[in-house]
Amino acid sequence: MNKILSLASLFIFMAATSALACTNLIVGKKASTTGAVMCTYSADSYGHFAQLNFIPAAKHQPGDMYEIYDYDSNEHRGSIPEVAETYNVVGHINEHKVSIMETTFGGRHEVELDSCGLIDYGSLMYLGLMRAKTAREAIKVMTTLAETYGYASEGESFSVCDADEAWILEMISQGHGSKKVVWVAQRIPDDAISGHANQARIRQVNLKDKENVMMSKECIKFARKMGWFDGKDAEFSFADTYAPADFSARRICDARVWSFFNHHVKGMDKWFPWAEGKQKDAEPMPLWFIPDHKVSLQDIQADMRDHFENTPFAIDVANGDPGKGIYDMPYRPTPLYFEHNGQKLFNERPISTQQASFSIISELRADLPREIGSLLWWGNDDGNMVAYTPLFGCITKAPKPYNTPDADDATFSMDNAFWVCNWVSNMVYPRYSMLFPELKAVRDSIDNSLAQDMPKFQAKAMERLNSNHDNGVEFITNYSCQKADEMMVAWKKLAEKIIVKYNDMAVKKEENGTYKRTKHGWIVPVDRPGYSEETKKAIANYGDRYHVPAE
Repeated sequence: MNKILSLASLFIFMAATSALACTNLIVGKKASTTGAVMCTYSADSYGHFAQLNFIPAAKHQPGDMYEIYDYDSNEHRGSIPEVAETYNVVGHINEHKVSIMETTFGGRHEVELDSCGLIDYGSLMYLGLMRAKTAREAIKVMTTLAETYGYASEGESFSVCDADEAWILEMISQGHGSKKVVWVAQRIPDDAISGHANQARIRQVNLKDKENVMMSKECIKFARKMGWFDGKDAEFSFADTYAPADFSARRICDARVWSFFNHHVKGMDKWFPWAEGKQKDAEPMPLWFIPDHKVSLQDIQADMRDHFENTPFAIDVANGDPGKGIYDMPYRPTPLYFEHNGQKLFNERPISTQQASFSIISELRADLPREIGSLLWWGNDDGNMVAYTPLFGCITKAPKPYNTPDADDATFSMDNAFWVCNWVSNMVYPRYSMLFPELKAVRDSIDNSLAQDMPKFQAKAMERLNSNHDNGVEFITNYSCQKADEMMVAWKKLAEKIIVKYNDMAVKKEENGTYKRTKHGWIVPVDRPGYSEETKKAIANYGDRYHVPAE
């Protein structure tokens, strides 16, 4: 019964994540400061509600069936046989240090939605997590299921990682009423970083390198049959064949990955023309790079908060872009494309975006026991606007703030992190330059405190695991739940402070954390900061409408 309830909670939020809106960033174990494989996921779904997925480990009897519900529509598609044992799943990790994330690339319109396959991309991810102890095994589970029962979604890029290896698996249906699927998987070198953001990224692969490359038998054959490829097998590019890159694929999608690389690799100007999307013959950006320095958890958290800072795509500074408003907001309303007077226009699309339902980072460490070496850092909103909570793959229950039964898309709950975090974020967005420093101070305080506390907690957890495994797992579960509760307390206090201190666009004066009062007990007169200098200049240059006439 618990498993059924947990799976049902997925259907609420997965419906929106297939929109072309997500971002995955990948760090190999030799590219990270701790030796961890790290992978991120910003699930950007335009206001849709997100609960934490929690699926307890389970034993199954012969004849038990797993029901497939389409994660985009909640339509019951059918069922497949269960396996004898399934593993504990917390969000997008399992108890065996396996993590699976995704971004949708859509692909060729001739095939992307014309399939009678059974299993959609969301089901594949969770079946992989429930049934696999390694990344390679997860790829085998996912591809075998898709080839056996048919794939029922658009083109998809999956990040499939464990504590030793990071892979990208790309898949698309053959369409035309067929259950068949084509796919390719490429291992990312241990000392490299990679990523994908709604655009297929795997191009030429070494087909002789069976250790680092996997491909479906019909991947190239089907492309030849359709007239999409006629070169030598060694020249075959999955991305160019099944998802040819147009302006949107490059500027709206690959530009996010370029910005991630730009934080860690010198010389990314070489691939700026590709990310900019305007030069048609620009050289495609490689699938991975060796970073100039090893990447820390704190680095990857900052990457998930990126708005193209210090690049030509920047939208977070006073650069004259009218979309920033009077409070320098580094966010833009959807849709991405719009028209005015017959002109087609677009918004920049950074990694950090207001429509994120959740932002997560998996940290998978081979040097730690699986109970604490499988760690998911969870934030229930845009990565820039939340502090990440540590959730371990072994926990036996979901923290209430992240799995609140009485909350959904249309039901607000003060006990639910999605709604409390979004409440704060939506107060901050329109007055960003004024209010964000308050949020950032709380966010960074929590992140820094956890970074300092984690080694001590891990040492205590190992002691308990060694002396009594069940007691150790309970200790780890309680820690994750406690940190989720502490985040909620901090965010509720932040919400209260924002509405009190910044009421009506004015600012109450503070001293040592207390609002200043007169000797008679009244609040002293508020500050009225008004416009930024840039906005004042723009208003001054707006004809003479707002000019005060000379006396």
